[in-house]
Amino acid sequence: MTERCDVVIAGAGPAGAQCARDLAGRDYEVLVLETEPEDEFPRQSNKSTGGTFPSMMASFGIPDDVVMQFTDKVVLESPNEHFVRPQPGAVLEFGDFKQFLVEDGRDRGARYRFDARATEPIVEDGDPVGVRYNGDEEVYADIVVDATGPAAPLAKKLGVSDLERERQAIGIEYEFEGVDLDADGYADLSDAMMLRLDHDLAPGGYSWIFHTGDDTAKVGLCYIQNDSHKEFAKEGMGIDDYLDYWLERDPRFADAERIEGKQHRGSAHIQPPGELSTNSFMAIGDTVPTIDPLWGEGIHKGMKSGRAAAVTADAALTPAESDTSAERMATYDELWHSEVAPKMRTRLTMTELLYLAPNERYDQLMADLQRLDVDTLSEVNSGNVLAMRNLFSLSDIPLLAKYARQKLGV
Repeated sequence: MTERCDVVIAGAGPAGAQCARDLAGRDYEVLVLETEPEDEFPRQSNKSTGGTFPSMMASFGIPDDVVMQFTDKVVLESPNEHFVRPQPGAVLEFGDFKQFLVEDGRDRGARYRFDARATEPIVEDGDPVGVRYNGDEEVYADIVVDATGPAAPLAKKLGVSDLERERQAIGIEYEFEGVDLDADGYADLSDAMMLRLDHDLAPGGYSWIFHTGDDTAKVGLCYIQNDSHKEFAKEGMGIDDYLDYWLERDPRFADAERIEGKQHRGSAHIQPPGELSTNSFMAIGDTVPTIDPLWGEGIHKGMKSGRAAAVTADAALTPAESDTSAERMATYDELWHSEVAPKMRTRLTMTELLYLAPNERYDQLMADLQRLDVDTLSEVNSGNVLAMRNLFSLSDIPLLAKYARQKLGV
């Protein structure tokens, strides 16, 4: 007997689970296929630092009990300077957060099928009509959603995903206890989320310390294997080596110990998106480059993309005139560019310039932020071109020339 539903979603991460929550709340028949066995979920896919902000929690009804620590400031560090900006935030217990999304979706009527690896779309007359999983099992649906992340098995076979390997960022994180959050010579990181720009520790990327309560913290780093990584990398060192290198040299970790079972790895792509949808199909979350290019915060973006897909599906599946054509699905593309990741290209340019800058320029950036209006950082993050211009001077001409050569491939 053929199994059918209104919408089938591959992937139970924040984007997929939020899409299911919204659609189930509107009485659609939704099935979510998740690769992991239910008794292990989300151990293998627990890949986020969990840093987010009150706007996400309020917009999506996320309860406080999935929060490890509420924070009240963001700290930026360079090799020799730092900048502190008051900013309420929250560090989530990412596994608990994902479990909440699944259980709340189930309460609304969504069905979940675990240990179900989506392998390819079912295509009839050139259009996706369902998903094949676990080899030969099938489910048919009016709309198919790929929320599997960079693997993107459905999006790739439909020609929607164009993730580039050279734009892939890789990251590693451990949770520690015994971290000195108020060490001499450093900003106080109590109730803080800290990002550090320092090619010595993360060539072509950044490292972080997120306070998670008492003397515990999430500590990690990530980088793109880009031109900056090639220029500043230490021969023979991989990402684990760089984390060890930092831990051995930073006095804040002198008495720190890793918490058993609290290691996370992940990846994302920092690039402009290509296609986002086609007939009866949408790609959401990290299946397309949804992560915040400047600061790496992907939870809110992923949730927004899930909601945008749900809004699009709701409009397409109206009983009076169901229409899942590419033209109707393009509503998702419009919402993605206007609501999920506005000014993506401008902000991506800023990110690429940031990662190309030398350590000395990072120290100058901290001084610039101290000098400028307190809202400059948030304005830059929103893609405000004027705010970005305020951070540049004549001394940045060599950096801009380096960026131009990189874009031209010379």
